[in-house]
Amino acid sequence: MSDAIKHECGIALIRLLKPLSYYQEKYGTPFYGINKLYLLMEKQHNRGQDGAGIATIKFDVKPGNRYISRYRAMGSTAVADIFEYVQKKFASVQKAFPEESKDTQWLKDNVSFTGEVLLGHLRYGTHGKNSIESCHPFLRQNNWMSRNLVVAGNFNMTNVDELLQQLYELGQHPKEKADTVTVLEKIGHFLDDENQELFDQFKKEGYSNVEISSLIAKNIDVSKILKRSAKTWDGGYTIAGIFGHGDAFVMRDPAGIRPAFYYQDEEILVVASERPVIQTAFNVPIGAVKEIKPGHALIAKKDGTVSQEMFRQPVEQRSCSFERIYFSRGSDADIYKERKELGRLLVPQVLESVKSNIKNTVFSFIPNTAEVSYYGLMDGINTYVRDFQKETLLKRSEKISDEELDDILSIKPRFEKLNVKDAKLRTFITQDADRTDMVQHVYDTTYGIVKDHEDTIVAIDDSIVRGTTLKQSILTILDRLNPKKIVIVSSAPQIRYPDCYGIDMSRMGEFVAFEAAINLLKQRGMAHIIDDVYQKCLLSMTQDVNEIENYVKAIYAPFTDQEISEEIGRIVRPHHLKAELEVVYQTLDNLHKACPAHTGDWYFSGDYPTPGGNKVVNKAFMNWIEGKNVRAYFSN
Repeated sequence: MSDAIKHECGIALIRLLKPLSYYQEKYGTPFYGINKLYLLMEKQHNRGQDGAGIATIKFDVKPGNRYISRYRAMGSTAVADIFEYVQKKFASVQKAFPEESKDTQWLKDNVSFTGEVLLGHLRYGTHGKNSIESCHPFLRQNNWMSRNLVVAGNFNMTNVDELLQQLYELGQHPKEKADTVTVLEKIGHFLDDENQELFDQFKKEGYSNVEISSLIAKNIDVSKILKRSAKTWDGGYTIAGIFGHGDAFVMRDPAGIRPAFYYQDEEILVVASERPVIQTAFNVPIGAVKEIKPGHALIAKKDGTVSQEMFRQPVEQRSCSFERIYFSRGSDADIYKERKELGRLLVPQVLESVKSNIKNTVFSFIPNTAEVSYYGLMDGINTYVRDFQKETLLKRSEKISDEELDDILSIKPRFEKLNVKDAKLRTFITQDADRTDMVQHVYDTTYGIVKDHEDTIVAIDDSIVRGTTLKQSILTILDRLNPKKIVIVSSAPQIRYPDCYGIDMSRMGEFVAFEAAINLLKQRGMAHIIDDVYQKCLLSMTQDVNEIENYVKAIYAPFTDQEISEEIGRIVRPHHLKAELEVVYQTLDNLHKACPAHTGDWYFSGDYPTPGGNKVVNKAFMNWIEGKNVRAYFSN
């Protein structure tokens, strides 16, 4: 993607279903779990480069000994830093106690991060808010083992204000206004309730306090806690948690917005945000990896029992299509096919743009994530050329000359790598004029391929958010090749609305499609629509959330997709550009054809899967009108 965007986040959970000695005997290491956790996190490095954290829990630890270990780090090397810290700890123990370190029970008694349940998290910070305190996993501590709670997730809640108010009414006073805090405290509150109810029950039955402690751990109803906790949550989420005594869970929102995959055999239960990382780390076939069902929690009890239980009634599944277009690694078998199909479906629009002049068109892509859709475009263009050649030759009634035959058979699409991203170039200069000049060189190009003032360049990108990099860098670089025309093709539709479920796209002013629509309203004497929408958005803040509509749709309603695309072309066009410029976007219909199982398209269509989404988009529009450069919801 030319304009990089971030999102939150990636998770990895491992539940060892055998004693540590089993892994020592079979795999030759007592650190099997922590090694696999490292693989899962490193393979998901794409999902978070601002920070990371891990936590482990040991079973059946004697009183007075630590059973929860946690370590977090910040920065793009956080995963490596964390596991270097852990490995150094293991290495020093092995050096100091060479014989004892071969004993898995001794390791568990004396060395941290040697537990049976392991949880990892990768984080992208949002809007500059990044600190060690913001890194998951979060820990809620208590002297009662079964009241300890560790939580990490990939989530955003749209109704943090409401959730905070509920916590206040429960008698709590959270120290921070963030969805991570509300989630932790909400689950923690009902975990406390469950503990107290069980304590009271067993106390009446005459058990001692020591006996009650173990009875509580055995009888905690995880599903009940999650049902009570998530009753009023509005958002997209995959949330993993561990209770201090060893029960673990991973819960997925009722619309299946955020992804969650798992694999289980007799040795292990593993959960991750992406399917291929599980396949790679454990060498299992694609069919062995399952999705957690929307509105369900995968629950692993301390006794090894694993079940999937519903905590909220599922609604229409609206899994995030941006996971397929951009965020998830393209090594997933289905995602790879879908991205190729997105490129192939663009062929009719591209051919129309270049007037089917294949000979004088150079096809390329904007690195790095658009490469797979580029392969799909290549397949589609090649198919068009073969069909054209076949139809021309078969339908021709008169004899064809050798020159004409050579001319038809010589039609060969030109696929080239024109754009090269210089990942090492940093625009550290602060003065605007100098900085703009440096930004132009973030991308470089391949010379000697494009015919001066004769060829058209078609460059595919996987999506266009702000268009800033196009204007400041890519178009300028491509124009130096002296093409007749430049066609920028987005394999995703126009991004028109903010996301509030995990992607860092929360402000209306960030979207070049929104800027284009506003420009058109003003140009055509329809600026009153802007004020009308603002008034409706203001009124919506006093309405019941279930009655709120997305009033921002009216901003786009007067215009066709083509009209907005043309205005986007004018916005992103640098003043010095010599070539003709056209911007082409994927259609919503084709998006759904390419990704039929992932219909979450609210950032394109404005059709939000939860009531809170409509409230967020209206608030985002109000913020834009009022000049507030803030997100329309709270998150960590």
